[in-house]
Amino acid sequence: MSAITVNAAPAIRPVRWLRLAWVGWRQHRLALGGAALLLVGVSLWMLVSGLQMRSALNSFGLNSCTPLTASSCSSQETVFINDYYSGAQVVVGVLTVIPILIGALVGAPLVARELETGTFRLSWTQGCGRTRWLLSRLSLLAVAVTGGAAAVSVLFSWYYQPMLRLGQASRLAPQIFDLSGVAFAGWTLAAFAISVFAGALIRRMIPAIVAALAAWSGLLVAVVFYLRSHYLAPLTGTGLITSTSGTGQGASWLLSQWWIQPGGLPASQSEIATLSSQLRQAGGLPTAQAVQQWFAEQGYIKYFTYQPASRFWSFQLIEGGWLLLASLLLGAGTVWLIRHRAT
Repeated sequence: MSAITVNAAPAIRPVRWLRLAWVGWRQHRLALGGAALLLVGVSLWMLVSGLQMRSALNSFGLNSCTPLTASSCSSQETVFINDYYSGAQVVVGVLTVIPILIGALVGAPLVARELETGTFRLSWTQGCGRTRWLLSRLSLLAVAVTGGAAAVSVLFSWYYQPMLRLGQASRLAPQIFDLSGVAFAGWTLAAFAISVFAGALIRRMIPAIVAALAAWSGLLVAVVFYLRSHYLAPLTGTGLITSTSGTGQGASWLLSQWWIQPGGLPASQSEIATLSSQLRQAGGLPTAQAVQQWFAEQGYIKYFTYQPASRFWSFQLIEGGWLLLASLLLGAGTVWLIRHRAT
């Protein structure tokens, strides 16, 4: 009796990484196109408006005003601010929500749609395993959204420069800091990573979008109001608050301020309010320096803590660094979920 010989099926060669990237692009081109359209639209608006602002600065003669607070420049500066400030604030508001919009648009469907519809059963059996499939898409989309956000951040820094020069904001102001340097790209990458992780964890696209929106917003609030001011130990100043606070490109970030009474103890708010009332009844004083001098004559000294403007790039690198690390950890968590929990 002869033995029956069965020929083994030929081994399936894994799909190459470039091929996987091309398939990922084909599958997500609409989401990437929507994100690109959003970024290009805002960029064109900033480009046109930025050129208009610089032309207006020249026509109003504000480029030659030194200092800008000179009385000869005040009327021109007022007209310029009335014409362009509201539009600049709209741009700031739109850019603030763009990271999570891109994250929800591109990141949330990446895994959640496959798991929700069941198409992963086909995607992960066509010459590529789940890990290669996921890594090819994560790397492609993460580089695309981060690179686009970085380009928009550079354009925004150029666009908003006239407002900084006229003292309408500081580079360390929360609404400006998040959109400048490397922070904007970092927040966009974090929004993408949070959205992908939420999709892998929840496995449904709409709930994943809602969860990502809540998580990213909560993280942003925590950083702006609690964490960022502690990246480096704040400095302490005393006397008149001038170059260490206020507004403008070179202005620093004022964190807190308090008065010390003649006895050396902190003065209460009611005590300062009483002194201020006495000052108003006496007719007030014309300048902040004169007011501070009057308080000093009564034995009261003002102290304040602040982050100097020179720390802008240090803060940018710190924030960009931990956002990158958090995004990598979320990406690793997504891979773990797909390898061990997805069925």
